[in-house]
Amino acid sequence: MVLDKFKGIFPAFYACYTDSGKISEERTKAFATYIQQKGVKGLYVGGSSGECIYQSLEERKETLRYVAELVKGELTLIAHVGAPSTRDSVELAKYAEELGYDALSAIPPIYFRLPESSIKNYWSDIMDSTELPFIIYNIPQTTGYNLSMNLFKELIMNEKVIGVKNSSMPALDIERFKTTGGESFVVFNGPDEQYVSGRLIGADSGIGGTYGAMPELYLKAEEFVTSGQFANARAIQRDINDIIIALTSLKGNMYSVIKEVLKLKGIELGGVRAPLEAVHEEEYTQIEQISVMIDKAIETYC
Repeated sequence: MVLDKFKGIFPAFYACYTDSGKISEERTKAFATYIQQKGVKGLYVGGSSGECIYQSLEERKETLRYVAELVKGELTLIAHVGAPSTRDSVELAKYAEELGYDALSAIPPIYFRLPESSIKNYWSDIMDSTELPFIIYNIPQTTGYNLSMNLFKELIMNEKVIGVKNSSMPALDIERFKTTGGESFVVFNGPDEQYVSGRLIGADSGIGGTYGAMPELYLKAEEFVTSGQFANARAIQRDINDIIIALTSLKGNMYSVIKEVLKLKGIELGGVRAPLEAVHEEEYTQIEQISVMIDKAIETYC
């Protein structure tokens, strides 16, 4: 079943750079290995966590290729191919299909405020370019567009549309998309802060930007939900949220903070691409404290 293949924890893959800021094959493959060994179901490659908006088309292809070379056939791979132009998105989609990715996904077009007809055409053109299934990506807080139910109903008439990654904050949206899409339609919870509530109200799976920093906790949260241990599920979500608040409380961008946390664990991913802000020197003590928070939560629950 399609649902089974896409059910589980899908970390949003981080951009991995050399010390000079180029895409690093070595660090990309090392991080993919690290995440795979944690027991996740798959990876979401080339999205927000991958700093896609700040990378060239060729850089994005490099990351897609390096990940596929290492874990294709072992993990379910979803390629995010959203780009400022339809032409670039289609090129990325075709490349991901050549590499053997399992599905495509894309945010709506950004910058210009387009009518829904243009947004529908954009997603449809991507779908028409390959034989791969497609997962809509709804993230209104960054794109400025919130997927309407009318457009959603039109899109799911296309058999290639198998799911939606919903990152809007109302949990109601997850319930509505699941109810309308049906049991064979996959809904991914997007906001990490509500993984447990998202799962309980209808999400089948999760894709998240903080999963890579603490995959053990999300895997355990999923175990608590599926086994009906709801008190434990609420408790672990509370601790996850404490960590997320800490990750986002510094001057450095959240992904720069996460990369420093992973560096303390021996996983070197480089920095972040400007204009994302690097960690400030005075923040390293707090980063060490965040790392301890994660370790303590893992010790408590796992």
